[in-house]
Amino acid sequence: MTITANRICRSLRTLGLLTALVTLSGCASVYLVDNQVQSYARWADRASAPGVPVVIPQPPQVFRFERLPSQRAGQSASGGQDELEKLTTLALGKVGWTPAAAGTAAPWLVQVSASSLRLPRAPWESPYDAYWGGGFGPGFGFPGQGYFVTGTGQVIWAPMFPRFETPYYQREVSLVIRHAASGQVVYETRAAHDGRWNSTNSLWSAMLDAALRDFPAPPEGLRQVNIEVPR
Repeated sequence: MTITANRICRSLRTLGLLTALVTLSGCASVYLVDNQVQSYARWADRASAPGVPVVIPQPPQVFRFERLPSQRAGQSASGGQDELEKLTTLALGKVGWTPAAAGTAAPWLVQVSASSLRLPRAPWESPYDAYWGGGFGPGFGFPGQGYFVTGTGQVIWAPMFPRFETPYYQREVSLVIRHAASGQVVYETRAAHDGRWNSTNSLWSAMLDAALRDFPAPPEGLRQVNIEVPR
C-alpha cells in the first residue's frame, strides 16, 4: 500500500509539474499591450443641423487616406507612413472599412499618425544605483549619494555606479476620419502605450486595434484597452 501511495504521489507531482510548465509556456507565448484610449464621435454636426438624428455609417464603407505635408516628406515619404497606412488598412478592415479602388471617390478620408519616444530608462527609475563606500581600508557610505567616508574620516566624492539600463518607450497612434464632401471631422481616436517592447508591426497593429475598439460608437472618457499579442 505504501509503495502504491508513493507512486501515486510521484505521478501527481509529475502531472503538476507538467501542468505548470504548460501554463508557463502558454503565458510566455503572448505579451500584453495595455493602451490608454480616448475616442470622439461626431457623425452629425448638431450646431448646423439641430434636431437631426445622428446617422452612424454601417459597414461596409470605403475610405481614402490623406496626408499632412509633413507626412509627404522625409522619413514618412521613404516608407514609414506607407507601412503605417498598411497596418491601418488591416485594422479598419476588421470593422468593415476598406480602401476605395483607384480612380473612384470615397465618402471618408482617414489620416493616421504615430509617434515613438525612446527613453534610456522608465520615468520612475533612477539613473544610478545606491552607492556604498569602499576604497582602501574601512569606511561607510551614504546610500544614493556620491560620497564615501574613509577610515581616516576623509570625505571623498565618487560617481555612483551607473544602472544597467533597459530602454523605455512612450508611443501613441492617432486616427482622424473626415467627411470627404464637407471636410468635417466625424471621428477622432488615439491610443497611447508605454513599455519596454521593441517596435514591431504587431505592436503597432495592437495599438491600432485598441484605438478602434468600440468603433463607430465609443464610450465617453479615457479607457484602458488591453490587447494580447503573440510573441
